[in-house]
Amino acid sequence: MTRAYGSPVIVAAAAGAAGALAVYALGHTLWYGVTERGIALAFGILIAVGELARWGGRKVSGAVAREPAPLGAAGALAYALLGESGGEPTHHGVLQIIAVVSAATLAGAVPHVAIGGGPSLDHLVRRVLTVGFAAVCFQPLYNSGELEDLIGQGPLYAVWMVLVLALTALCDAVLSAVLIRARTHWPYGPLLRDELRALVGIGSAVGATGAVMALAVAVAGLWALPVFSAPLLLTQLAFRRYAAVRTTYRQTITSLARATEIAGYTPAGHARRVAVLSCAVGRDLGLSEADLTVLEYAALMHDIGQLSLVDPIPAGATALLPTAEQRRIALLGGAVVRQTGVPSDVAVVVERQADPYRDQPLTARIVRTANAYDELSRLSGPSGVLTALERLRLGTGHDYHPAVVESLSRVVGQGAG
Repeated sequence: MTRAYGSPVIVAAAAGAAGALAVYALGHTLWYGVTERGIALAFGILIAVGELARWGGRKVSGAVAREPAPLGAAGALAYALLGESGGEPTHHGVLQIIAVVSAATLAGAVPHVAIGGGPSLDHLVRRVLTVGFAAVCFQPLYNSGELEDLIGQGPLYAVWMVLVLALTALCDAVLSAVLIRARTHWPYGPLLRDELRALVGIGSAVGATGAVMALAVAVAGLWALPVFSAPLLLTQLAFRRYAAVRTTYRQTITSLARATEIAGYTPAGHARRVAVLSCAVGRDLGLSEADLTVLEYAALMHDIGQLSLVDPIPAGATALLPTAEQRRIALLGGAVVRQTGVPSDVAVVVERQADPYRDQPLTARIVRTANAYDELSRLSGPSGVLTALERLRLGTGHDYHPAVVESLSRVVGQGAG
């Protein structure tokens, strides 16, 4: 019960905190007026343009991951860390920063919302709370003069900015993992690990650009903004192309997997169902994102060895075949996979899916269990789910790993099957 009711509360609490903070900051700024309107307008336009240029982001098992609007995020961080503009000190406070970032983010999101592709609630929550965190760490010390008294304007100033950015990135990673965990019930540890690993990629580019923007504006003024925005826009374009290649690659693998269905060797939708179940079990067991990718590809292609058979197996049910025949088909499938250019890790999973579970890597154990479950539940009539799980549990002495079977049972109970 705690798991069922606690997760919506976490999401609602985070959204409520971000919404209340944004509304209060907007109200305060409108009531007392905007300090240094030109600077606020310039950064607001930059953040709004960054949101306009946002992309859909890479999806992992149905959840949008990473930073879909890197230019907007970098501009927001730069405004939060801005101390001077053209050699003159600035006086905007934390609340104005949150107000400008919130208003610009919403303004840039309007066209996307109009076509049904607006930013997710999690994205908005993270943007408000992480920028607020960075501003709180930097602006009070700077505006009071304590920061200059402590470290001056030399190299230590830049070091302090980098430290604030590192803490902000850590805060964002923790918050992102919490929100994904609350919505999906996936294990928190692997989610946080994947978020921290992502900081090396687009996360570091966003943080570095934000810091450089703030330092450049301090020396050269607002003209530095378009100059330092260009590299991040090019980086975003490169990520878009990479994502397009990955999408095409996955579509190719899916098409290859459907070859067994088109040829009549396996039932329609079998490979897709096994892939969905396998990824859900992999998440439940805490696999990393890289292992989940291998697992998904292997699950999609796990039956491709059947194309070498002269006569199709009835209903494509390899789980009911003798062990020697299962291994022969698996080895043939692995050989086919190796010829497609797919990473060798995928071929290894396909080849070893019929081995005793004690000799298998975890990914192969998952594919074998998910495949058997789909076949047994389909062949067992109205009581298919319970019958399939019972038969899997009976096979945990040799064929199916007990922990994988119990994970599958949890996943099916949550409706993923």
